[in-house]
Amino acid sequence: MRQGVRLGVDVGRARVGLARSDRDGLLATPVETVARDLKGSADVDHIVAVARELEVLEIIVGLPIALSGAHTASTQDALEFAERLATAIDTPVRTVDERLSTVSAHAALRSAGRKTKTHRSVIDQVAAVIIVQHTLDAERATGIAPGALLDANEGL
Repeated sequence: MRQGVRLGVDVGRARVGLARSDRDGLLATPVETVARDLKGSADVDHIVAVARELEVLEIIVGLPIALSGAHTASTQDALEFAERLATAIDTPVRTVDERLSTVSAHAALRSAGRKTKTHRSVIDQVAAVIIVQHTLDAERATGIAPGALLDANEGL
């Protein structure tokens, strides 16, 4: 298992959830929710600042792939966001399949007694925690980092 903090990113149309792992890659915890900046780069700039402050090993961006395995408009949006991150920072950016992370996050918050109206502000963070935790668990089980590493020089 590689040592180092991972920063997880759950990309939504209105918000981006962030979560991080501990240095040993055992546990993921929420960081914050960032408003999307669809006309500028304030969202990417803020995430880059968080990644630098945490001295992350890599950034993990969840790809919302359809249950059928097909890419959707949301998948393309997340890929484009990941590419923007990859070109804005020297830290490696990895994309991973995050099917059902938001559904799992809603279920976890409901089971904890949180109403939909009150958990809107944290749902993206919880989804990012699920993305990071699944990535950590997969790497620990196989010894191989899952997903695909983006090359900022190649484009999409």
